Amino acid sequence: MSLKDKVNLERVPKHVAVIMDGNGRWAKEQGEERVFGHISGVHAVRESLKAAAAIGVEYLTLYTFSTENWNRPQEEVDALMDLLVRTIAGEVESLNENGVKLETI
Repeated sequence: MSLKDKVNLERVPKHVAVIMDGNGRWAKEQGEERVFGHISGVHAVRESLKAAAAIGVEYLTLYTFSTENWNRPQEEVDALMDLLVRTIAGEVESLNENGVKLETI
């Protein structure tokens, strides 16, 4: 039995919010630069989006960058912004094919 089969689809919320936190700390624990963790986070977002869609979640909110993040070293902020732009650009076709609407707050 798969994990999806264990989910009571009648109780799936319409909206799920995720606070993305700890990617940089995780990377450091792996002996890597913080940016490595942020890059790995892209995979986690992709898998979360697929899983949410598979069980019928209609809205997925990802809290990815807080105002406090602007206080990080400029190199890390630049890397995060570049990662965001490159990732979205690379996913546009897939997002469109799957009817995903991307909004930013």
